[in-house]
Amino acid sequence: MSTELRVLAKDDWNVWYANLLRAFGGMGAPAEERDLDESLLDHGRALGAWDGGQCVGTAGAFDFRITVPGGAAVPAAGVTMVGVAATHRRRGVLTSMMRRQLADIRSWGEPLAVLVASEPAIYGRFGYGVATHRLGVEVDTTRVGLSVPPGTDDVRLRYADPAEALDACEAVYARRAPERPGMLVRRPGWERAELLDTDRHRAGGSPLQCVVAERDGDEGLVGYARFRVKPDWGPGGAAGVVRLSALEAVDPAAHAALWRFLFDIDLTSSLVAYRRPVDEPWLHMVSDVRRCGLRVQDDLHVRLVDVGAALGARTYQAPVDLVLEVENAFCPWNEGRWRLVGDARGASCERTERAADLALSVRELASAYLGGVSLASLGAAGRVRELRPGALTEASVGFFSSTEAPWVPHSF
Repeated sequence: MSTELRVLAKDDWNVWYANLLRAFGGMGAPAEERDLDESLLDHGRALGAWDGGQCVGTAGAFDFRITVPGGAAVPAAGVTMVGVAATHRRRGVLTSMMRRQLADIRSWGEPLAVLVASEPAIYGRFGYGVATHRLGVEVDTTRVGLSVPPGTDDVRLRYADPAEALDACEAVYARRAPERPGMLVRRPGWERAELLDTDRHRAGGSPLQCVVAERDGDEGLVGYARFRVKPDWGPGGAAGVVRLSALEAVDPAAHAALWRFLFDIDLTSSLVAYRRPVDEPWLHMVSDVRRCGLRVQDDLHVRLVDVGAALGARTYQAPVDLVLEVENAFCPWNEGRWRLVGDARGASCERTERAADLALSVRELASAYLGGVSLASLGAAGRVRELRPGALTEASVGFFSSTEAPWVPHSF
């Protein structure tokens, strides 16, 4: 029987979601998490692949806005809940869903698609490129100290109930979101994801805790940290672990005050975080960076659904007038030459017959889009061809760069 793709109907949610869970190992999801997933995902933005009455494939797309260089919040489809039944692998189910999904995203007028991949090797063939990286740390806080900047002692910290402080913390997040490419502008309902506190989230640790930062003269909070503590004891005494889930601050002093607090929590000997920006300022404050257990991994994968609209939506640090020869067989509407003209005030990107300066696939263009991956490094790997001498250096230094490393603060 042939496989049929169709938009998810409300009555099919339970079967659709059960197939998704099975594709990811068959573990059940807590009711709180399951209900939140259903409330956040518009059924009209989800696809199911059906073999007769059996759901054998799933793919959804959240309605996001993502910060791009220059601070604009650009519409983006947050690709999520992608899975294919093990019985139907290598039959083209995933390819058909990805092709249909990208066509749908284009019809919705969203120039970008973004995802966090469970298996990074899957999505490159569909035009997704790794655009951001995340930093994982495991700090030995018994042997690493912090040298904090002036003003840190002026910041007051206090414990707060995570739910009661949520709105104030979200105001801090909203203030920070336009400042760093890759950050997602929170849609209504997404703040609830920040408070998920199931046994799976705790992983043997405490319930979710929250500390907020305040300072005289500032209206509202200047920062917050959410974390859990997992008590433990070793031969030398207390060996508890602090597990950080979120931290945002509006200035260096607030940032330092929160990290110093996390380093100094009683009865703990290590601090663990799995998703932090690769340019964390506290890395320049520590006494011994080698005892911080640094690990960098790929994170956000970006896909330019509409090359012209996507490149025209961001700004560029230096004046740019560049023609790109883009290869994109999977989405042929992007194929061809595009002329990008712009500067720090704005940009436009239109089709052109002018000779190309650089040639690359849409995947490489996506990797460089947020400014976290250098076109020069992609060129050195043979992934970008320079057709006009000097064009690759110009593009790398002046055009595709960002003052802050792009970063996505949470998975989806």
